[in-house]
Amino acid sequence: MLYILLLILHVIVCFFLIIVVLLQSGKAADLAGAFGGMGSQTAFGPRGSATLLSKATTVSAILFMVTSLSLSIMATRNAGLGTTVLDVGTQAPAKNAPAKSAPANSAPAKTNVQIPGVPAQPAPGGNVINVQIPPPAAPAPAPAK
Repeated sequence: MLYILLLILHVIVCFFLIIVVLLQSGKAADLAGAFGGMGSQTAFGPRGSATLLSKATTVSAILFMVTSLSLSIMATRNAGLGTTVLDVGTQAPAKNAPAKSAPANSAPAKTNVQIPGVPAQPAPGGNVINVQIPPPAAPAPAPAK
């Protein structure tokens, strides 16, 4: 509830700040500023007295900063209430997880590897497939230098 009230106050302050800034006139808005002259030798032009609009701008800018900071702090505090990556691994599996497939009824064929010099023996309980392993090839000759 406090978050919503602060958000509404923030939006109102934003609109007020926009209006107050747009209502102000520039510092060099006089005739001398139009021709490049600065009223005095200061770096940023002549400094006039603080008007009501400049005070309202300062106050609304401070309120804007405070409400922005408060909203960001409240948003990060509420963001930590969900689950983390580490919590996901300890929870029960999701409901939409794929079903486990049933084992096939037919047994796979057994392989029987034929090693040179060893007599072939059939694998127990299945079809026998003999695989011949060729002897290793001679190494290639080294290139001449």
